[in-house]
Amino acid sequence: MNGIKQRAIVFDLDDTLYPERAYVISGFTAVARAFAVQLGDPTASVRRMMELFDAVDRRLVFNRLAAERGLPNPDRTTSEMVETYRRHQPTMTPYGDVDHTLRRLRATCRLGLITDGRPVAQHGKIDTLRLRDRLDHIIVTDDWGIEFRKPHARAFEEMSRCLGAAAADCTYVGDNPGKDFVGPNQLGWRTIQIVRPDALYGDVPTAPGGEPQLRIHTLFEIT
Repeated sequence: MNGIKQRAIVFDLDDTLYPERAYVISGFTAVARAFAVQLGDPTASVRRMMELFDAVDRRLVFNRLAAERGLPNPDRTTSEMVETYRRHQPTMTPYGDVDHTLRRLRATCRLGLITDGRPVAQHGKIDTLRLRDRLDHIIVTDDWGIEFRKPHARAFEEMSRCLGAAAADCTYVGDNPGKDFVGPNQLGWRTIQIVRPDALYGDVPTAPGGEPQLRIHTLFEIT
């Protein structure tokens, strides 16, 4: 790059650029509507799913709901609910600091996204938030396989290469100290935790080697 350092800032997606809880509500609404015959009033069903989401293992919400409603063939119905949830077209918007921050940073930096999760769901979120035209490179780690989810370092190595930036010139901004910062810390990136008050995983224990170098409360603080 003719000796000029290329600065890169890379973001996590869920609870970093948009509130993940909004996606959960959107997905539960899609399920409630699709299975209204079996579940009854969709509004009441969404309310009950959110109660279960906040009270039990989040992976078992549909199982618990199917059991409560005495649905026939609960295993099959639960699997169908999961697919509906993952494949629905989400209704959600980015956090209020996202659009301005991306415009501001793109004037001087290369921008990227690294996110874990089922590809059909993550790519749907990316499309809904209209991120493809605003970022220079996007990696959904599950496109390679779940073994490459964070804290695996592969996505960070690939992102550095694709953005043409040395590790020392790369920054990763995420919310989850349990996995987001291990890989970039190992590679010598700068790491920043965005502390969102509504984040689902912001208070999980910090992984060994996963302490962020900086904590912020709004993306406007990124310099």
